[in-house]
Amino acid sequence: MHKAFGRRRVLRGVDLELQPGCLAGVVGENGSGKSTLLGILAGRLAPDAGEVGVSGRVGYCPQEPVLNPAFTVEQHLEFFRAAYRLSSLARADELVDVLGFTSYRRERVDRLSGGTRQKLNVVLALMHEPPVLLLDEPYQGFDWDTYLRFWGLAERLRAAGCALLVVSHIVHDIERFDRLWRMEAGRLVVDERPGR
Repeated sequence: MHKAFGRRRVLRGVDLELQPGCLAGVVGENGSGKSTLLGILAGRLAPDAGEVGVSGRVGYCPQEPVLNPAFTVEQHLEFFRAAYRLSSLARADELVDVLGFTSYRRERVDRLSGGTRQKLNVVLALMHEPPVLLLDEPYQGFDWDTYLRFWGLAERLRAAGCALLVVSHIVHDIERFDRLWRMEAGRLVVDERPGR
């Protein structure tokens, strides 16, 4: 895939493949093109050249939460339940419990901390059980307990056959990933650190 904004070439021939049950990561400096790549993979941006092929639904968790500050957590869940045409909130309820913010369901988004907003953002991306999950800086604002809960959830999703792509400007736990790339000069470079 190739993508430019005016004269600035952001992606210069990015090629990647994710198999079911793969937990992959892309790390790179701010402004290196990671979010642009995810936007293209999620169908929110069109590449200038190249194409994306996806088998099944995609869950997309953007870096900036897509939340209405006047809505409660519960209202967001109901809105997305209707948008995804789900018969119930059973999966959403489970995810809210896993990420530990059940007591905030009646709170308006504008009264939530940044970390709790991010938890809701993750739940909205996951509640329709997509086989492909794209996560842009997903644990931004999480405390340590939530960070560990997130990785436990990611490991369960991988074990269930979900393909996950996590994008971040910094990765602490590289051993968690089956594949890891660095975004450099608009291309993906396989991480070759010792132990990988």
